[in-house]
Amino acid sequence: MAYSTYVFDAYGTLFDVHAAVRRHADRIGPDGQLLSELWRAKQLEYSWVRTLMGAYTDFWTLTEQALDFAFAKVPSADRSLREALLEAYWHLDCYPEVPAVLKALKARGARLAILSNGSQAMLDAAVKSAALDIVLDEVFSVEAIRRFKTDPDVYDLVTTEWRLYPDAISFQSSNRWDVAGAAKFGFRTVWINRSNQPDEYFDHAPSLILPDLKQLV
Repeated sequence: MAYSTYVFDAYGTLFDVHAAVRRHADRIGPDGQLLSELWRAKQLEYSWVRTLMGAYTDFWTLTEQALDFAFAKVPSADRSLREALLEAYWHLDCYPEVPAVLKALKARGARLAILSNGSQAMLDAAVKSAALDIVLDEVFSVEAIRRFKTDPDVYDLVTTEWRLYPDAISFQSSNRWDVAGAAKFGFRTVWINRSNQPDEYFDHAPSLILPDLKQLV
């Protein structure tokens, strides 16, 4: 079923969160993948805990703190690369199919947006670096309400701004927990299961599961 409005999570869905470490893999050492996985896991954990505590800290600060934790857990990784890795995070690679899929949806007349935990500055940099600014109608950051996903008010940013009912929006995310939150809010949800993970959150199932974004068009 074609929708008139498509909203995408950013990190892990449009942008490859492991691209920063991969860009410096030769210098990081043999535990680069472990470092990258820990970096991402702690980044997300910090966002959930901060929201539960009611103590918002912007996503860039959490990204820095998560990388510091990852370095502490992976002492074999070359810590002198900290600034290079953080700089690379501002210009993450998008997944190969992303530009063509967004352009095809836009050509159909669909409205397109990002809804992300990222700070507005992070998202603007990533979008511009990947040349997605020419197809996106809006970039929604949780910075506007100072709470992270899966707080329902995050998803309401889109419905309020665009004056739509939740079920009029197709929401795509590679994060199963994000899909669960969006499904509970009432979005039509598409889980982009890029790494073939087992399903979970069975009480908030996705409307559709895809291995990548290509089948949206």
